[in-house]
Amino acid sequence: MENSRLYVGNLSYDTNDEGLKNHFSQCGEVKSASIIMNKMTGRSKGFGFVDMASAEDAKKAIETLNGQELDGRKLTVDEARPMNTDFQN
Repeated sequence: MENSRLYVGNLSYDTNDEGLKNHFSQCGEVKSASIIMNKMTGRSKGFGFVDMASAEDAKKAIETLNGQELDGRKLTVDEARPMNTDFQN
């Protein structure tokens, strides 16, 4: 694993950026944590991204936190994939 950016899915609507950051800090230094919000409703879309300080910390977070509960929901934690910028058909 060479990427330190993680995708976090199945988030509770009650989870906020700070809570997400605190939860992942048990696995190492967290550079940033952000939950993706619906622009129209201002409500969480139920997923977000966490940037760990190193690929080793990110690997540890996947192994430790995938399937673990946060705010009553079992998290899906995986390596984030690059955004698809190919909009051609």
